[in-house]
Amino acid sequence: MNHFSRITQFFILIAVLAIGAFAQQSKLQSELQAKLDEWHKAGKFPGATLGVVLADGKSFGLAVGVSDRTAKTPMKPDDRMLAGSTGKMFAAALAFQLVAEGKLSFDDKIEKYLGNETWFSRLPNAKDVTVRMLLNHTSGLVRYEFKKEFTDFLTANPMKVWTPEERLAYLFDEKPPFEAGKGWDYSDTNYIVLGMIIERITGKKFYDDARKRFIKKHKLNGTIAQDGPVLKAVIQGYAGANNPFGGKDEMIADGRFVVNPQLEWTGGGWASTSHDLARWAKVYFEGKAFDATLLPQVLDGVPAKLGPNVKYGLCVIIRPTAAGTSYGHSGFFPGYLTDVMYFPEKKIAVAVQVNTSVGQDLGGKGPARILAEVAEIISKNQ
Repeated sequence: MNHFSRITQFFILIAVLAIGAFAQQSKLQSELQAKLDEWHKAGKFPGATLGVVLADGKSFGLAVGVSDRTAKTPMKPDDRMLAGSTGKMFAAALAFQLVAEGKLSFDDKIEKYLGNETWFSRLPNAKDVTVRMLLNHTSGLVRYEFKKEFTDFLTANPMKVWTPEERLAYLFDEKPPFEAGKGWDYSDTNYIVLGMIIERITGKKFYDDARKRFIKKHKLNGTIAQDGPVLKAVIQGYAGANNPFGGKDEMIADGRFVVNPQLEWTGGGWASTSHDLARWAKVYFEGKAFDATLLPQVLDGVPAKLGPNVKYGLCVIIRPTAAGTSYGHSGFFPGYLTDVMYFPEKKIAVAVQVNTSVGQDLGGKGPARILAEVAEIISKNQ
């Protein structure tokens, strides 16, 4: 066999392998689209998107339903929605980088950074809370955002621009539900305090720093800061009539949100696509967004009231599923539901977003259940 024949055979082999891989991925996408279609048909929700990243890094997005019920606009795979508490992962990752840089410690008392504030002693458990407790929700700092005083004020003042201190004020002088470190209660307040500490250390605005460290570096081009009532290319969300956040079903009217989503900040605070979120989850849980030697601490979970045998680490929900243990996070913002999962045994990441927060419209299957079923389909095709 001459030299040119060997080169020809080599290129033929490469072409055959490429065609085979394309056919395999095409089959997988068809099966996942069928799963989305089945879910949509069983429910009453407007639409959903799915983001998938395979073990080898190949990624794609899928969609079902509509992004606007009135206009009947078909949902597109890269349609952008508010990502709710999945955005906490950006705040956590920045904190992890500061730990690796020696500028922050998980076991620092928050008093070290905020103790000179005039209001500090009015925070529940103020002197005993550590950074680790903020990250895993064991501080005793309960939620501010579901308090009736807050939602009543928000409904009356929907466009208010919130400072961190104004959010915390809803907890001042309250009796904590448990001593610091001796209970668990999921709370955006923890991450508002974390955001304040991050800005105190860096001397920079959180969103500016996070954009540089994560959004630009990892090319999360569909992800934008949730920093005001007008957010570019975010699709309509449906919260149900009389919801406590503004009291309207449609969350966007005349191009503006009916309540200022800036209120979420480091408690969530990003609009994104399912495709971006899946890519971010793979980066995050493979230790490529921060020093990978921190992962054992990140994944050291405490019992959480989020389902049977579910634990919460440092900004990670550790869930047993039919497809294996998953690391990830769920997200809620009025009008939108999000969930992200990474499966360490298979090295795959998946994310789903729905443009409604009306749970009963999901046909009996929440986003987490769908992602577990999606992961099973991917596993059978790999």
